Amino acid sequence: MHVDARMLGRRPVRPTGVRTLIVGAGNAGRTLARDLTTTTSFGLCPIGFLDDNPHQRRLGRLGVLGPIDALSEVVRDHAVEVVIVAIPSLPPIELAGLLQTAAASGARVRYLPSFHAAVQRDSRSGDLVGVSPASLLGRDEVNVVRPATRATVRDRRVMVTGAGGSIGSELCRQISSYGPSALFMLDHDESNLHRLQLELHDEALLDTDELIVADIRDAARIGQLFADLRPEVVYHAAAHKHLPLLERHPCEGVKSNVVGTANVVDAAVRSGAQRFILISTDKAAAPTSVLGATKSVAEMVVRGRAGAGTSVGSVRFGNVLGSRGSFLHVMAHQVASHAPVTITDPEVDRFFMTVEEAVGLVLEAGAMAEAGETFVLDMGEPVRLVSLVESYAAQVGVTDVQLRFTGLRPGEKLNEELFSASESPTSTAHPRISATRGDPLPGEFDVAVKDLAAAAADNDVDGVLERLSALVPEYTPSPPADGAVATLFDSFYPDDF
Repeated sequence: MHVDARMLGRRPVRPTGVRTLIVGAGNAGRTLARDLTTTTSFGLCPIGFLDDNPHQRRLGRLGVLGPIDALSEVVRDHAVEVVIVAIPSLPPIELAGLLQTAAASGARVRYLPSFHAAVQRDSRSGDLVGVSPASLLGRDEVNVVRPATRATVRDRRVMVTGAGGSIGSELCRQISSYGPSALFMLDHDESNLHRLQLELHDEALLDTDELIVADIRDAARIGQLFADLRPEVVYHAAAHKHLPLLERHPCEGVKSNVVGTANVVDAAVRSGAQRFILISTDKAAAPTSVLGATKSVAEMVVRGRAGAGTSVGSVRFGNVLGSRGSFLHVMAHQVASHAPVTITDPEVDRFFMTVEEAVGLVLEAGAMAEAGETFVLDMGEPVRLVSLVESYAAQVGVTDVQLRFTGLRPGEKLNEELFSASESPTSTAHPRISATRGDPLPGEFDVAVKDLAAAAADNDVDGVLERLSALVPEYTPSPPADGAVATLFDSFYPDDF
């Protein structure tokens, strides 16, 4: 493509730092250029912008070097090493095209987060991150929470359990912006709470009533907290969630995912909470793992509390991109170091969501909960992990990525499901959310759960697996793990609830 010479700015003379092109000359791009120019420690030196606005010619000392579709030519002609996409509203499909073009031109790519960074604060260089694989999935995200949904937490006393995890902390971030009268953030890990308070308030003195250190397994402590604080809306995100570990330690999965959930929902009902929402997982559908089976029983526990005066429900979704210690961090390290990337199977695929999108839809589903429904989020089409690795590697300019296949481990599925065979999905008022009410609970369900809890308390592995199978007939325990190889995708579950 020919670029009008009048749109080409003069090439700066030997800039200090990596030659950087900014796509977007709007407020975000201009703010970013200013910060990068004045803060040399970032190591990036802006040389100009790309923008489709024909009236944009020069912004300070930097020129607009061409329209956005001239990316390849400008990267080549101006020896660009890094491209930064600074258009927060750019649709994912267009962003994916830019990433592929830049990667093909040999440039590395960074971008500014598109949702909270744009809505809650000015875009700034501190928001700069490596390109997320979410931008390569090629589908639009749903990030806008409707006013009617925000009203379910506005002026309410809200509690989030597992508040320090990836899902819990994002729940806290979004809920805090909607004006609750109080937001209680509960976690058993004080380091998580310290980090969360620092993120929310830019300081973390750990001396406020909003932070609560407690273990959901401790029924007496949870009951006392609910009696004292009287939360009106509860989002229960605390859980054990790493599939391979729970295959090895099923009793711990029961203690947290089943007993912990029962403790929290019972305390919520007794204290008169208006609404209780369990964060579940797609692995609860036709479960083949301890993780899936324990979360399936947790959904049943919640369903069993319907009609007790509290609106209750569960929300299932798949793998969360960007949670701590998972894809973004591990992938970047493995690919950048040219180490083999281990994947269980060439055909394995998973559903993916960003944490912002998942939490926004959790809030939407929670507002619709009434009588123990299980809501399932629309996560688009499943993505083959091999394709995701290859796309990411190409985007960062690595052409020799190596894959090593280790085989599916105990409890793992080749392809995830959203509903069990006995569940009938129905549409809801939200186009991205389906619901199912599930089968009637088996007779003596509460007694069976108590027996399961007792076996877990005795650390009786065989007893736990036998009772899980009785409660969830679709579940058949896997043979014991035998030295399974850890893979990059160990954390590709609703990680860090």
